[in-house]
Amino acid sequence: MLYKTPIMDHYQGEDYIKGRGAQINPANPFDNNHLDQEGQVWRDEDEMASLRQTQYLETHPKSILNKVKSPDLGFEYSMNPYQGCEHGCIYCYARNSHTYWGYSAGIEFEQKILVKKSAPAILEAKIKSKNWKPFPIMFSGNTDCYQPAEREFRITRQMLEVLWKHRHPVSIITKSGLILRDLDILEDMAKLHLLKVAISLTTLNETLRLKLEPRAASGQKRLDTVKKLSEAGIPVCVMLAPIIPSLNDIEIPLMAKEASTAGARSLSYTTVRLNGDVGIIFKDWLLKNYPDKYNRVMHQIENIHGGKISDSRFGTRMRGEGNIADIIAQQIKLARLTHFKDRTTPNYNTDLYEQLKNPQMKLFD
Repeated sequence: MLYKTPIMDHYQGEDYIKGRGAQINPANPFDNNHLDQEGQVWRDEDEMASLRQTQYLETHPKSILNKVKSPDLGFEYSMNPYQGCEHGCIYCYARNSHTYWGYSAGIEFEQKILVKKSAPAILEAKIKSKNWKPFPIMFSGNTDCYQPAEREFRITRQMLEVLWKHRHPVSIITKSGLILRDLDILEDMAKLHLLKVAISLTTLNETLRLKLEPRAASGQKRLDTVKKLSEAGIPVCVMLAPIIPSLNDIEIPLMAKEASTAGARSLSYTTVRLNGDVGIIFKDWLLKNYPDKYNRVMHQIENIHGGKISDSRFGTRMRGEGNIADIIAQQIKLARLTHFKDRTTPNYNTDLYEQLKNPQMKLFD
């Protein structure tokens, strides 16, 4: 049984764009020439329709692997088949990266999706290179590799086929049930300890989820995905991410319990942080959806991050600090003791990649 968090009715004006998380397009900080639309409170029907539509734009990257420098994340490289994400999660830190491509972190992050069709070939060339070592690579270090675009383009599927061909370890974080489409490859990889999956879970309250993550899977769908992956022998971690004070923090005990029941082997979390344009976008969204909660939510986010709404410091940015952050941490600790005690996740196997790449190593077995 899923918990229904009591949330007061919200007000959304006629210009509210249903099906999108962000309701504004902040100016790109790298663009010196932009139209200032401050104070504009109307949109015509043609503009409203265009903002609901998604555009897929092919791009041609020179590389697909990103070196991860953060000690908070626990993996060496990430890769993203898509830039921008149609899920529309209002809190997403990856929104800021869209500005480097010449777009806004707001609606355009959800609407203009860059598609990297050449990613599988670039990935294979990299992991076949002479000096490459089999560090585990993280799918979706920035945007979800199983977002709606994947149904059409199947780039994630092709990249998994490359990794399986070379017996290369990989981890995946997603909030989409589309991952089950690739269960055939994932199951084989898990049997050889080449795979770990993290399912992101934010809320089990559908009223909140539809506004917070308008085009993502429901909480129940994500739990069903955890269950099916676990039954297939795939190690799954559930990420409660992000925890937003006064919006979804009350759900921590229930989400942890449901994740455990579904078969997850571990539980992790992050607290919300509103770096860059995400702060502008989130504040606008909060005021339009939950004006009665606006002051409380923003003050509590500030409490977590030392009086600010953002934090880039390694070691504290993901979890926060202060009394509210401590309360959240204690709830997670109790949930782990109650529901995840004695559950383990196997280590990655990198030997198979080395053996395929260097067959002569078998002579020394």
